[in-house]
Amino acid sequence: MMKSRIFKSAAALSVAALALTACGDNGGDNGGDNAAGGEGGGEITIGVFNGWEEGIAASELWAYVLEEEGYDVTLEYADPAPVYSGVSTNDYNFTLDTWLPVTHGDYVEEYSEDMTDLGVWNDESSLHLAVNEDAPIESLDELAENADEFNNEIVGIDPGAGLTQTTEEEVIPTYGLEDMEYTTSSTPAMLQELETATEAGENIVVTLWRPHWAYDAYPVRDLEDPEGALGGAESIHTYANTEWAEDEANADVVGWLENFEMDSETLYSLENVMFNENPDADDYRPIVEEWAAENQEYVDGLTS
Repeated sequence: MMKSRIFKSAAALSVAALALTACGDNGGDNGGDNAAGGEGGGEITIGVFNGWEEGIAASELWAYVLEEEGYDVTLEYADPAPVYSGVSTNDYNFTLDTWLPVTHGDYVEEYSEDMTDLGVWNDESSLHLAVNEDAPIESLDELAENADEFNNEIVGIDPGAGLTQTTEEEVIPTYGLEDMEYTTSSTPAMLQELETATEAGENIVVTLWRPHWAYDAYPVRDLEDPEGALGGAESIHTYANTEWAEDEANADVVGWLENFEMDSETLYSLENVMFNENPDADDYRPIVEEWAAENQEYVDGLTS
């Protein structure tokens, strides 16, 4: 199940992007005229991080909600750096997956003059190094002396991710893990390694974050971080292009986003049907529509 789930990601995202691109040009003119609010709707482009399931789920949900309100929505998938650059230039009107204060803090600082914080929608987020449930250690300060138990390897995600930077600059030197091999590739590749180790009954240590559906799908647990190298709890924010957010024509959408809240339990339920229960899906819209029908009161509240 995991293999088809993770390798379908890029294809599914490409299909989604191509299908939605037909809604209109997503260049730098996504301001007041294109994204006009009110009865006529308008065009909206959302920047989505490749491989970040919570952001994909939230973005697919908002694409559905906004289209129900009469807007044409395009989801553009990219890595965090180009997404933030795109939000700053209004190529993307907003992104829903900004982790603060640590993970995406550098990007927010870099583009602060051109981006506006529309608020926190989940405040239960955190970064971790996680191991299989029956691993022989409980804490990061035990990892160095037990490196052989984990094939002397830490399996990471994307090289440009904030979690990768934090692991390299804070976790590894703090806990003396320089002799372990720290491999980075992508989130799907990390999840494939986790799947393989789980099926083989082998120990593994991976970089992971909450909220993530892997905690529901696999017998994994977080290693304690007594030195606080991974930082404390983080919050997930929506960041919008400042000019777009201040345009009165977009007041309805901005107001909805400012009031958006989604606790981890609700998020997990959406992620699970998207990424676990429908591993071969190449179009998330029918899945989101069904989930919305089962959670109608919550979905209606997003635009009340």
